[in-house]
Amino acid sequence: MPTDFLSSARKQFAYYQLLGEQAMSQVTDKQLFWQPNAVSNSMAIIVKHLWGNMLSRWTDFLTTDGEKPWRAREAEFDNDLGTRAEVLAHWQAGWQCLFAALDALTPADLNRLIYIRHQGHSVTEAINRQLAHYPYHVGQLVFLARLAVGEAWQSLSIPRGTSAAYNAEKFARPPHQAHFTDEKLGQ
Repeated sequence: MPTDFLSSARKQFAYYQLLGEQAMSQVTDKQLFWQPNAVSNSMAIIVKHLWGNMLSRWTDFLTTDGEKPWRAREAEFDNDLGTRAEVLAHWQAGWQCLFAALDALTPADLNRLIYIRHQGHSVTEAINRQLAHYPYHVGQLVFLARLAVGEAWQSLSIPRGTSAAYNAEKFARPPHQAHFTDEKLGQ
């Protein structure tokens, strides 16, 4: 069961990484930096925040507090990335740090105690904490991309008006275990 949890967590993180990438791929460079208003974040800012959080939480995951003294959280919300390449480099660096730490874990690590902002968490709890945080922000990326793209938006799930056909096609096949690489998960 613990091995299943680590595998499942990895699949979920990879799914949300993919959703974010699919959303960002649909916007122009200008739209990537668009803010709906002065108090809202652009997709670029959200990526920068995720990057900062991921580096802080997953660097030396088992041995140091997840809120690193070198993290500059407030600066994560400065709109100072200038190009799509910089945004995507931050995106990739954050996910690489996460997956390196996650892939190094063993089932025996799941009940170990780690700290985030000096608050104790089991490794399982810490993973679940991030599995709640990152999809929250990926949802923001998808929403902003959908707003920016408008009618040209290509659905990342089951498009409106196609649920019955989608379900009919799925139920016509033998049951199988879903994987994040399925074309549409319908979540």
